[in-house]
Amino acid sequence: MASELEGVRLQKLIATAGVASRRAAETLMREGRVTVNGTVVATLGARANPETDDIRVDGRRVSLGGTRRYLLLNKPRGVVTTRDDPQRRRTVMDLLSGVRESVYPVGRLDYDSDGLLLLTNDGDLAARLTHPRHGLERVYEAWVRGVPDATALKRLARGVMLDGRRTAPATVSLVRAGRGLHGNRAVVRIIITEGRKRQVRHMCEAIGHPVMRLRRVRIGPIQDKALRPGQFRDLTPGEVTALRHAVASEVPPADRSAPNARSPSASAKATAGSRRRSRTRPANGGGKPNVRSLKPRATCRGRS
Repeated sequence: MASELEGVRLQKLIATAGVASRRAAETLMREGRVTVNGTVVATLGARANPETDDIRVDGRRVSLGGTRRYLLLNKPRGVVTTRDDPQRRRTVMDLLSGVRESVYPVGRLDYDSDGLLLLTNDGDLAARLTHPRHGLERVYEAWVRGVPDATALKRLARGVMLDGRRTAPATVSLVRAGRGLHGNRAVVRIIITEGRKRQVRHMCEAIGHPVMRLRRVRIGPIQDKALRPGQFRDLTPGEVTALRHAVASEVPPADRSAPNARSPSASAKATAGSRRRSRTRPANGGGKPNVRSLKPRATCRGRS
């Protein structure tokens, strides 16, 4: 096995091979399911040489060769976003009939939600897509109880406190409102760049409009209105390129958000305004759809 200063971190090798995400690979290591040259390795800082070491997960050898696969799945409700479920519920892997490559989900989409989900065996791209530094947009349509007023929409846009930490600014719009069998309801479109667990549901609960149904309709530049629930397809080369462009920026989080312009100093306000004007949207190869063309009734953008 490679020394402490040689080789590549095991969790990165496992992710690059398409066995699991880096986070899941760390769990596999802690559980003693990863071996190098026949020895169980549970230390997260351990390294190995993929060319000379025999790396295995659950007894199966990890190979960095093979074809890269990029899939888009329209996940139905009642399906778990995981490779294996201890409760033996239906997982997204059960929907991938005919896929031989060992792909895994990129990010989360909870059991009660439906919509678009990416799966791949490209560990490097998956890590970039899920890293908060890149601020990849995720667009959701939430069917909520009641009709949020302008004040509630602005609260969502500015960010709400969840577990002692405010959510990042979001773009929020009221798509439509009406009366159903159980009272007033509305459809709210929410664009976020974070990936906290059940974030959109918790955000809507925080403003007093719990979610009855949640659907993800776009991931960065990727959307597909024709893909039916339970169906999947390969991404086109252009879509893969657009995804890579969307997460190509190495700008740190502090520089991705405009400064707080509440300072009474006029020069500080001018600087803040200048920075806001200089912000540009990340390149996406021309494939990013314009969601604003829907012309919703009300649109609120959080301070960013």
